[in-house]
Order: sequence, then structure tokens, then C-alpha cells
Amino acid sequence: MLRQDASIELCGLLTTLNTQFDRVAMHGVRRTVLEAQAAAAQLPLWIVPLPWPCPNEVYEQRMAEVCRRAVNEGIDAVAFGDLFLEDVRAYRERNLAPTGLEPLFPLWKIPTDELARTMIAGGLRARISCVDTEKLPASFAGREFDEGLLRDFPTGIDPCAERGEFHTCVYAGPMFKAPLAIENGEVVTRDRFVFADFLVANA
Repeated sequence: MLRQDASIELCGLLTTLNTQFDRVAMHGVRRTVLEAQAAAAQLPLWIVPLPWPCPNEVYEQRMAEVCRRAVNEGIDAVAFGDLFLEDVRAYRERNLAPTGLEPLFPLWKIPTDELARTMIAGGLRARISCVDTEKLPASFAGREFDEGLLRDFPTGIDPCAERGEFHTCVYAGPMFKAPLAIENGEVVTRDRFVFADFLVANA
């Protein structure tokens, strides 16, 4: 979406990393897969290292540090993939307000059923990397994000998981110069979450 906007110059991908496990915070995706995604998107990767467990004040401190770096490097805005949760958007706007960075929400209020099907039809390929078992059965971990998955979701599950029902690992799509060769690893349960591990070839 951002690359289709001629007024925007993309200059990096920003994400948090759980330093104890060397994986993307929340999603559980390995750092090696993350780095392969950034290389395929042909964008620099900005990693925000987080301890585990991570108190919110530490999270906000680390994010403030990366915002200062962005301003110093002449960056004007940060884009988020939020869809419809007003409280989450307000939190981001409130925290960015003192930094001088503009928050962008390119997917805001697009109906999520429509968005999911548009992404799939557009060539995006992903697998479920993490499932919140209080919201979705553990058997969904590792499944392909496709039309069959959308049909199988229980009633009340958002197809884009805006309420945290699941997280995904994207391995192909129009934003990548080439697909990633990922393989399914083991499935691990931790607390109420089930994580499907993915490995990327030659990583």
C-alpha cells in the first residue's frame, strides 16, 4: 500500500525483538527469517531489542530511542498496520506526538474480510506463526493463510487477527523481490500461546 503512494519514500522496516529468544516479540518468528524478509523487501531492518519479560515502561523507552534516531536521520513518519482498534491507534498517536514523527495508518478501516481476500488474491503468502488458544484452536498454528483458512475460522475470529487471535509469517508477496523458502519446524506451547516455528533455507 505504501509503495503505491508516490508521495511516500520507504526507508526501513521497524520491529521489536525478544532478545532472550532472538525472535520477533509476540509473533515468535526467528531473527533469521525476519532478516530474510527484510532482504526480500529490499529495505533496511530497524530492530528494537526488548528484554523478556518486558515492562511497558521499558518498551516505551526503547521505542522513544528509536524515534529519536529516526528524527535524527531525517525520517518524517512511522506507518502502522492497525485496522480498527481505536484505543491502539490512540496509544500510538499519543506516544508519537512528542517525537515529531507523523503516525500513518494506510490500512485503517478497510473491512478486514475484504482486506484478507485482497491480500491473498494479490499474491501474499503467509503461515500462522502464533495462536492465542483462548481465541482459536491450537490446530491452526502453522496453517497457510488462504481461502481455506478463512472458511475454517470459527465465528467471531477476525480474518486479519486485529484482536490478537493469531500472528502470521509472510514468506511471499508483491513486496518481496522473491519468495522465501521456508520450512515448518516444531510447534511449541508456552502459556496460552502455541507457536509454529519456521526455518528459512540457507539461513
